[in-house]
Amino acid sequence: MRMNPIAYLKFLFAPKEELFYSLYQILGFKPRHLDLYKQALMHKSLSIRDNDGHQVNNERLEFLGDAIIEAVVSSLLYRQFPKAHEGFLTTTRSKIVQRNTLNHLSADLGLDKLVKYSLHTESHNSYIGGNAFEALVGAIYLDQGYKRSAWFIKRLIDRGYIRPEAAARKEINFKSHLLEWCQKYKLDSTYLTKQDRKIDDSKEPSFYSQILIEGNTLGTGRGYSKKESHQRASRAAVERIKRSKHLLHSLEKDRLIRLVVTDMLPK
Repeated sequence: MRMNPIAYLKFLFAPKEELFYSLYQILGFKPRHLDLYKQALMHKSLSIRDNDGHQVNNERLEFLGDAIIEAVVSSLLYRQFPKAHEGFLTTTRSKIVQRNTLNHLSADLGLDKLVKYSLHTESHNSYIGGNAFEALVGAIYLDQGYKRSAWFIKRLIDRGYIRPEAAARKEINFKSHLLEWCQKYKLDSTYLTKQDRKIDDSKEPSFYSQILIEGNTLGTGRGYSKKESHQRASRAAVERIKRSKHLLHSLEKDRLIRLVVTDMLPK
C-alpha cells in the first residue's frame, strides 16, 4: 500500500515552523537537518519510496537509536551506581530501554502525536511511539553527534521522564510479557525444565529451563527455583526478540507449518 499522494504532499510541505517548534520543545535544542527528524517520524506503513524505489521510513534510524540509547544508558547507570554488580546494571538498563517503557516516554513527551502512519496501523502496533523515540535518538546522533544524544537522554533523566532509581526497584515479569506477546501473534509456547546441581558449585538443587516458541529455543535460564529459571529464560527470549527484526516473521512461518501438519494428521 502506498501513501495517498495528497497526504504525502501535505506531510512534506507542512509548515516547517510548526514541526520545528514541536521538536524544539521535545529536544531542548534546535535541529539542524530537519529532514532527518521528519524521517524519524515516518512509520513504514506509509509505504513511501524514493526515486530509486527504496523505502523511506524510520526503521534504520530506529536501529541506530536503539544502539545509542543502550550505550548512553549503560554509561549513566555505571556512574550512578558505582558499587552495583553487572547483573543489576543489565537488568536496570533492560527496564529503561524496553519497548513498553519507551512507548510511555514517547507519550509523555508528546512525540507519539507527531508520528505519521497509515490509519489502519495504530491498532496493530502498540509500539509506534517507542520505536519513533529510538528513531529520534538516531536522528539526533546523525544531526549533532553522540555527545548531543547523551545530553538529550541525560536531560530526560534530570526532568524526571526517565527515573533510573524507580526502574531499579521495579520488577519486570518477563514471563508474563513473553506469553502475552505469544498470545498476540497466536504462537505456540512451552517451557521445558529440569533439575540439576550445576550452579555456583553449590550443593543446593537448581533448575534449568528452556522456552520454546513454535519449537525454537529462544531463551534458557538457571535459577534456584523453577520460577526463577523461567523468568531468566523468558528474559533471554525477550532480549532476543528485541534484537532481531525478522524473528517474528520466521516464527509465524513455523506456526503456519505447524497448523498445516496438524491438519494432515488423522482425526
